Amino acid sequence: MEQNEKAVLAAVITDRQTETQAVEYLDELAFLAHTAGIESVHRFTQRLSTPSSRIYLGPGKLDEVAHYCKDNEIDVVIFDDELSPSQTRNIENILPCRVLDRTRLILDIFMSRARTAYAKTQVQLAQYEYMLPRLTGMWTHLERQRGGTGTRGGAGEREIETDRRAIRNRITHLKEDLKKIDRQMATQRAGRGQLVRVALVGYTNVGKSTLMNLISKSDVFAENKLFATLDTTVRKVVFENLPFLLSDTVGFIRKLPTQLVESFKSTLDEVREADLLLHVVDISHPGFEDQITVVRQTLTDIGAGTKPVFMVFNKTDAYTYTPKEPDDLTPATRKNLSLDDLRRTWMSRENAPSIFVSARERTNLDRLRDDLYHMVREIHAGRYPFNNFLY
Repeated sequence: MEQNEKAVLAAVITDRQTETQAVEYLDELAFLAHTAGIESVHRFTQRLSTPSSRIYLGPGKLDEVAHYCKDNEIDVVIFDDELSPSQTRNIENILPCRVLDRTRLILDIFMSRARTAYAKTQVQLAQYEYMLPRLTGMWTHLERQRGGTGTRGGAGEREIETDRRAIRNRITHLKEDLKKIDRQMATQRAGRGQLVRVALVGYTNVGKSTLMNLISKSDVFAENKLFATLDTTVRKVVFENLPFLLSDTVGFIRKLPTQLVESFKSTLDEVREADLLLHVVDISHPGFEDQITVVRQTLTDIGAGTKPVFMVFNKTDAYTYTPKEPDDLTPATRKNLSLDDLRRTWMSRENAPSIFVSARERTNLDRLRDDLYHMVREIHAGRYPFNNFLY
């Protein structure tokens, strides 16, 4: 049996983060590592106003990480932010093991989960764009050799420039390949006629693919890991002789690498061109409100922030809370709210119609289908009575 790599997680807690958020963020980083087949064995955090521009953590804290890694035979340290090329080089000079940042980890996961040629092309483009500015330093063992004229810049410099040129050429070819695929997909979308389009969106691993299967009675791949779905899946659904198209899209995540957003443009076009978005939320996640904010911001960033949205709070079967004691006079927090409290809160918001379901327990799915049918019928008739529930 192959043994997983052992990893240490490292993060800076800024003034804008609470301790609870810091724990949730590192839990997510650990889940990312697990998805990549890496076992997280320890965590290091440091509260700073901003990460160090030179080594991310403070010098003392990074030395502490280095000693721990050496004493415990750690294979890799994963940082919960994207490191600059200079930060990566400086940290690698101090740590006795491999260095990964959050962006590279997500890119590696995307590559391992890509199944179709289209998804692989998108991820390869993102990886090469990430690698290009980070080539300097890969040939430090050669860069001090002198050329034949006695000037600096020997084999190392030549090798770096050769690699840069090769990667730039590869990026150009991949972009051309994606343009061709983009045109093919645009033609496919145009050929779908005037059917109403509904897109499932949400944070990664909230149950979009499971709901897709239940609504469309199809068999889309679903798994309890991050980014199980990379390729957009479109199914024709018919409710009471009313047809519409339902698409399942890649999940969003906090600090989604900009390289991926750009390379997955065509995949996200399904979201941009949808008539209605079903925003699926994992109500059982302690940071679900933060996840909602991330999805909303990502939708705005890709030009879909003004789409009509129907909130679907999933995983009600896994929701837990701690009731307040009768004599507790402190203000109620999110942890004290029952599912009924949350339901009343969200359903009272005229600008965000919502429904609470459990895909696993099949709870309230008939109501979801009924609500979806009425919304699609109104859109099909050219009416948008729910324009008032934009984000």
